[in-house]
Amino acid sequence: MPIPFTPDRTRAWVRMPSGRRLDLLDPTPFDWDDADLALGLARTYRWGGHSAWPLPLSVAQHSIAVMLLRRAAAPSITPLEELRELLHDAEEGLLGFDAISVIKPFLGDAFRALTKRLEHMVFLRYGLPAWDTRSHAAHKRADRLAAATEAVHVAGWSREEVRRTLKIRAEVLAEDPLAAYYDCRPWEPWAPGVACERFLAELERLKASAHG
Repeated sequence: MPIPFTPDRTRAWVRMPSGRRLDLLDPTPFDWDDADLALGLARTYRWGGHSAWPLPLSVAQHSIAVMLLRRAAAPSITPLEELRELLHDAEEGLLGFDAISVIKPFLGDAFRALTKRLEHMVFLRYGLPAWDTRSHAAHKRADRLAAATEAVHVAGWSREEVRRTLKIRAEVLAEDPLAAYYDCRPWEPWAPGVACERFLAELERLKASAHG
């Protein structure tokens, strides 16, 4: 018989590097600072941490790539919309966990509710508008394009496996949007310190542009 899950309310919080406390069951928009978020995303890895490179790919690097892909697809995108793209996986940095798709069905409703609460707090803190149908569809196109490309160039999947196994129909990019933006080696995952610094710089730039 399965054992029912009962959250331990004696400590449902995690300590941020800044010293702030994030209560996972009752979060507020003030439980982390920008550097906490940037570092968390830089140390949270996509593809279960698996990589064809010496380092895995961080969610921070992925988030910047998605932002750049949305900008390329819609040059008229506003700074606030770009900020929403940059922060689309922010709750994963607060948790330090990016669940691979095959285990998500096993995590249950409690975990989904927890991540939704964190996502809501992120939107409140940074003044982000809720997704509407059109903007979310545009975001998902960029996110899937990044995922298909990462699968091949970073995680080592073949294009056929991306289509048949991962069920991602997006094209695989031939050129890395990050390479031209940062003059870095195409497709190579960044070290956590580099990913943190670059994400934080984008976050500060877009906050100033969107709300300044």
